[in-house]
Amino acid sequence: MRSILNLKGFSSGKTLSSDDLIEFHASRLLLLIQVCGIKDSKTKTSKIEGLTKLAKLDFFVRYPAFFNKVAAHLSSTDSIQSDDVESKMVRFHYGPWDKRYYQVIPYLEARGLIKVIKNGSAYNFVLTNLGKSIAEQLLAHNEFGEVSERMKSVKKLLGGKTGNFLKELIYKVFDEEVKEKNLDDLI
Repeated sequence: MRSILNLKGFSSGKTLSSDDLIEFHASRLLLLIQVCGIKDSKTKTSKIEGLTKLAKLDFFVRYPAFFNKVAAHLSSTDSIQSDDVESKMVRFHYGPWDKRYYQVIPYLEARGLIKVIKNGSAYNFVLTNLGKSIAEQLLAHNEFGEVSERMKSVKKLLGGKTGNFLKELIYKVFDEEVKEKNLDDLI
């Protein structure tokens, strides 16, 4: 993955997609924490409790057809009006996963946009004031309109669930599409 600020050595003959840029993924995760996270009553910033929950909420934002199937499974009328996959994920130990999290999360933390706080064996992802400000700026741009609407739907239906609940739900509803895949297979 590359930064948009470091494309000097990138061949002009090669294709570059947004999926190859760390800023693309960082923006989505920043918005995910802002929109799908729970608000801290003291700081008024958002947080997502646990890497499993972050990954599963991100999965449903990125795969709207899977979100729609889970909504129907939960007898909800919520839906996302798109079948476009935002960015591919792979099957990993606890279901859908993106190995780029190992690069994107430290990228956000190093820039002072999030704090990663260990809580027992889990990690909480908390927006800083700067992260909240940038997330609000991103939300004001039309380019982020579709993804922010997806996130609002995901938050409404699944935001109050635990990461473990979401993992088990994915394994129950998507046996063939996720559970039966080999590790590192694309979903």
